[in-house]
Amino acid sequence: MRVLVTEDDENLLIAVELSLRGSGFAVDVASDLPDADEALSVNAYDCVVLDRMLPAGDSLGYVSGRRRDGWDVPVLLLTARDAVADRVEGLAWADDYLVKPFAMAELVLRVRSLCRRGDAGPAPVLRYLDLELDTGRHEARRGGVLLTLTGKEFAVLRTLLSAAGQPVRRRELTDAAWDEQVAPTSNVLEVLIAQLRHKLGPPPVIHTVRGVGYVLRG
Repeated sequence: MRVLVTEDDENLLIAVELSLRGSGFAVDVASDLPDADEALSVNAYDCVVLDRMLPAGDSLGYVSGRRRDGWDVPVLLLTARDAVADRVEGLAWADDYLVKPFAMAELVLRVRSLCRRGDAGPAPVLRYLDLELDTGRHEARRGGVLLTLTGKEFAVLRTLLSAAGQPVRRRELTDAAWDEQVAPTSNVLEVLIAQLRHKLGPPPVIHTVRGVGYVLRG
């Protein structure tokens, strides 16, 4: 699950990023709306965490404008404004509203819930190097050759492809394939990766990132 966090308080931004990464999310960060808008234009996210008041203005206006254009990525607003009127206004366009100061454990739970609710998945067809996944048809190809993958293998490969060549943590891969029912110490992911590497054939494209997880790389 990939999340964009936008917050102009550098210390809070770092704390949120570390908490989410420690919980298995792939996290991109931005300190203001222009940077967030650029990230959103090139990446697919399962959830966006936005500080409401940013240097460029009230992010709720940005969200409302994007919503009118059909944007449906789940949004969690962070704010110090806790009046009932502020909450009502925020929830008119955002999916959730968390008042500062907040517990990081609560933020992680809310983000995870929004990611599951939103179904803001990647594009129907994902490509990287000579790999291609048609998520609508549930078909995978390498070099144009159709591959026979299990549902879990497809889910892991889709998660790796969605990261566009960036390392993906073990926890995120197990969440994608087993819906968090696999203990982090289990070796089932390693077994699945070995099977997937065999089916993809040479040259190797799935590489181990020690202490992190796996990455697609030519």
